[in-house]
Amino acid sequence: MNRPTRMSDVAKLAGVGTMTVSRVLNHNVHVTDETRARVVDAIAKLNYVPNEVARSLRDQRTRQIGIIVPNLHDPFFAQCAHSINLVAKERSYSTVITTSDEDPATEFIEAKRMLRRHIEGLIIVPAPGKSQLRDPEFERTPIVTLDRPAPGSSFDSITVQNKRGAQLAVHHLIEHRHRRIACIGLSNQLWTVNERLYGYRAAMEAAKLEPDAYVVTESQTEMLQIVRVLLGSKAPPTALFCTNNLVMRNALHALSTLNAKIPEQIALAGFDDFEMASIIRPAVTVVRQPTDVLGRIAAELLFSRLSDHVQTNKAKRIVLPVELVIRDSCGSHSGRFSRKTVT
Repeated sequence: MNRPTRMSDVAKLAGVGTMTVSRVLNHNVHVTDETRARVVDAIAKLNYVPNEVARSLRDQRTRQIGIIVPNLHDPFFAQCAHSINLVAKERSYSTVITTSDEDPATEFIEAKRMLRRHIEGLIIVPAPGKSQLRDPEFERTPIVTLDRPAPGSSFDSITVQNKRGAQLAVHHLIEHRHRRIACIGLSNQLWTVNERLYGYRAAMEAAKLEPDAYVVTESQTEMLQIVRVLLGSKAPPTALFCTNNLVMRNALHALSTLNAKIPEQIALAGFDDFEMASIIRPAVTVVRQPTDVLGRIAAELLFSRLSDHVQTNKAKRIVLPVELVIRDSCGSHSGRFSRKTVT
């Protein structure tokens, strides 16, 4: 056969109508097991591959969703995207992934490109600044925000207990008798960083301690300069709280360059677990986010919207708990792995 195999060829070989073949391909329950087996066998024998373009035109569905994250070099965003993709696959959907580079203008351009590809919904980690995703052209596209909300929007959102997580980490440092605890954050334009800075300050003020917060970029050079100044001051901090894993990794690099001993000279706690945190010595105490669950729930929220054709429900706001994973970088020297969950 020179031409591509058609659905009618499968139907003829299986002894059924093309509608039955379509039902089998769409996992319709109204097909007997015996008929389904004949159709599946015919598909295998003919090596039939459905024409997804034709199906999309016929059903007016592309079975694609879009994902926009700030970047993919941060393991947190990459893992969230991976979890979303797994849920999409479970529903026979594919994903289109792109990055905003933390720029709302880029986010808007990429989202419009997604619309031109007729994606059915979007999951976005909103870029800081004024969002343009509330424009009328996005009104008919279900959107879920992940990790950060989009202020003033009616989008479903899923976040974690950023303030309480930061409070838990700083309180743990205070329990180890640290009184000079510096905080290093990545850009005070980020909603998550501001929430964690708020939690840091709240914990310090509750203990009648003076907050000492700094904001840096992703530059290792800048981090090295800040840590060198902090350690060389007349009253250097005895502990550092880092607001995400990128800051923590740069802080570890700076402390290693300066030959600072952890935790004897300075203790460490951070927000976000990362792959090497339990392997390096001393292992690093962190506030762990349920990254896999964040991505999965965001995807489930979106697919719930896609199945709700009326779209009358109010926006859902889901906030997940975090846990403090206690290791040795705070000076506990316990040699044990333990957790404290935020309630």
